[in-house]
Amino acid sequence: MKKLLSLTVVLVACMANAQTPLVGQVNGAEVGDTIALFSAMDQDLTRYSVHTDLSNGPVVLVFIRGQWCPYCNRHMRSIQDSLALLKSAGAKVVVISPQKPEFIAKTIEKTNLETTILYDSGYVIINQFDVLFTSSEKDLAKYKLFLGDGLIVSQSDNTQRLPVPATYIIGQDGVIKWRHFNRNYSKRSTVKDILKNLKAICYR
Repeated sequence: MKKLLSLTVVLVACMANAQTPLVGQVNGAEVGDTIALFSAMDQDLTRYSVHTDLSNGPVVLVFIRGQWCPYCNRHMRSIQDSLALLKSAGAKVVVISPQKPEFIAKTIEKTNLETTILYDSGYVIINQFDVLFTSSEKDLAKYKLFLGDGLIVSQSDNTQRLPVPATYIIGQDGVIKWRHFNRNYSKRSTVKDILKNLKAICYR
């Protein structure tokens, strides 16, 4: 029975990878798209709903790969350093991670981030924004070398799928007003660009 269960898990993982595009085929949700309202568990295991924050102002969504990624940690430190400015612009910053809460805790430990971080179990939100991709065999081999089974252990399944680390500004009407989308994981949104576009939204 255990062998059958293991085989089933492997088959499900293979099917998920087969259906999920490589990073070069992912385009991301576009400016002007209306998002489907979502909820997820945050770092405190409290159910978060984006609808609540949108009723108060725009939401800045930031997708990260995980606590193992130095580029993500650097980006989160930058966000934290300017969190007061982002709040003063009327926005709430919400970070989306494919990693389980105990690994999100490591992100917080490394970056001192003081905003909502959501565990996107099953990649539901990541998939909604069309930033979910399957890593190449070359990249998976690299992750295996440096992280061991880290991605398998820290995420909701063993497919090791990841998000493009994109940033979105969502208006109170649920429409995407601005995005930073770059398939190169080292290229991240800047606080300067986020603030500039938040101000543009306020003056429309």
